[in-house]
Amino acid sequence: MKNTNLKTKYKIALVLLLVLILIQFFGPAKNNEGVESFEPFLAETNPPENVKTILKASCFDCHSNHTNYPWYGTITPVNYWLDADIMAGKKQFNVSLWPGYSNKKKDYKLKALMRVMDFRKMPLKSYANFHESANLSDEEIASVVNWANNMRIVYSINSIPQ
Repeated sequence: MKNTNLKTKYKIALVLLLVLILIQFFGPAKNNEGVESFEPFLAETNPPENVKTILKASCFDCHSNHTNYPWYGTITPVNYWLDADIMAGKKQFNVSLWPGYSNKKKDYKLKALMRVMDFRKMPLKSYANFHESANLSDEEIASVVNWANNMRIVYSINSIPQ
C-alpha cells in the first residue's frame, strides 16, 4: 500500500514538473516599445536630473510602453504577475501617451502622481523590494512632488482659455 502511495505521489510530481516546463513556452506579450516611448514626456516636462533618474528607476517600468524586465520576468507564472502590474500601471498613468493628453488631463495626472507619492502608494512595495533604486527617501519623494507641482502650475495656466 505504501509503495502504491509513493508511486502515485511520484506520478503527480512528474506531471506537475512537466506542466511547469510546458508553461514556460507561453507568456504575455512584452512591454517593449523602446525608451523613445517616454522621451516626449521627459522633453515636455523637463524634470531636473535627479527627478529624471527617479522617474526612470522607479516609475517608467510600469507607467510607460517600455519595461526593463528583470531576469525572473521570463519565468511563468511570474511574468503574468508582472504583466498584470504593468497593465494596471499603464491604465492609471502612461507617460508614453503624454503628448495626446490635454493640459487639463496632464494637470490631473500630475496631481494623482503627487498624491500617490505623498501617501507612499508608489512605487509598489512589491516593485521596490526587487529594485533597490525604487526605495525612495523622503527627500527623493519631495523632489518628485515639488517638480510635479511646478508642472501642474504650468498646465493649469495653459488650460485657461485665452
